[in-house]
Amino acid sequence: MSNTKTVVVVAKDMVLTSIIDRILKDSYRVVDFSNIQSSLDYIYNSTSDMLIIDIGVGTDDLTIRILNEIKGDPIFGQLPVFAIFDDNFVIPEWNCLLVDDYLRRSYLEMELLTKVSLCINRAERMVDVNPLTRLPGNIAIIKQLQKRLDSGEVFALAYADLDYFKPFNDKFGFSRGDEVLKMLGRLILNTVKGRQPHGSFVGHVGGDDFVFMMDLEHIEETAVEIIDNFKRIIPIFYDAEDRANGYIESVDREGNKKRFPLISISIGIAHNKAKIFSHYGEMAEVASEMKTHAKCSGGSCVRIDKRQYTVAG
Repeated sequence: MSNTKTVVVVAKDMVLTSIIDRILKDSYRVVDFSNIQSSLDYIYNSTSDMLIIDIGVGTDDLTIRILNEIKGDPIFGQLPVFAIFDDNFVIPEWNCLLVDDYLRRSYLEMELLTKVSLCINRAERMVDVNPLTRLPGNIAIIKQLQKRLDSGEVFALAYADLDYFKPFNDKFGFSRGDEVLKMLGRLILNTVKGRQPHGSFVGHVGGDDFVFMMDLEHIEETAVEIIDNFKRIIPIFYDAEDRANGYIESVDREGNKKRFPLISISIGIAHNKAKIFSHYGEMAEVASEMKTHAKCSGGSCVRIDKRQYTVAG
């Protein structure tokens, strides 16, 4: 598995694009786009490490708005953005342009490679992301959950993990297991953002544990869509014989040889419409409880907390 970092370049000027490509090509994988709109699908569906964007007199308001939306998103906001300015361009107020660093064109040859390296390294030190899926990690998840609770926002929290993942790892090895986790991370992210582009959140707790937060009216159907797509995709990670059998032979936690079903996914959902939570741990506990109920159902399943709570006072 390659560890080469990916840099997305957005520039209409083909001369500028060719200069950036030449400077970076030996150290990074460079992917070019002529405008920010065309780059969004790639940014949202890949593990990009940096965005370089050409900003000048001809840059329209839509480009700035989309750029600021990326930086304001709790999932993609960790992506470092590097601006290239013309030498005579007057830099706007920084609170209206959310970039992490910049360079003027006349300094590209001397400083671009070093600046890009420093910017990426700084982002990796400062941001809590899972190194495998590049999704926000535990610290970001806790902050996002507590922030929503403190604001009084009504929302739902889903907790997802895989069933029979350990036997899969034991049989096929961690590399293939990592590919399953990366697939699941992309699947959850794409499905959540497809259903609710704004105001949603996806995080990777670690291992095969993931969470997502959405408006209550979207989350159950989103979970069902994730399950349906997961069931369709997961067989490709098995050998043909295992797919035909519908099970694998591996060892259990006591070291005994045993048959295990193909990996399934269990999702538990909690919400604060009927119950007030003051601490993130309280809501996470209910989501985990619902996930346990889902696991008891056998196979891929979702369970949402539908209990009616009595509010004291």
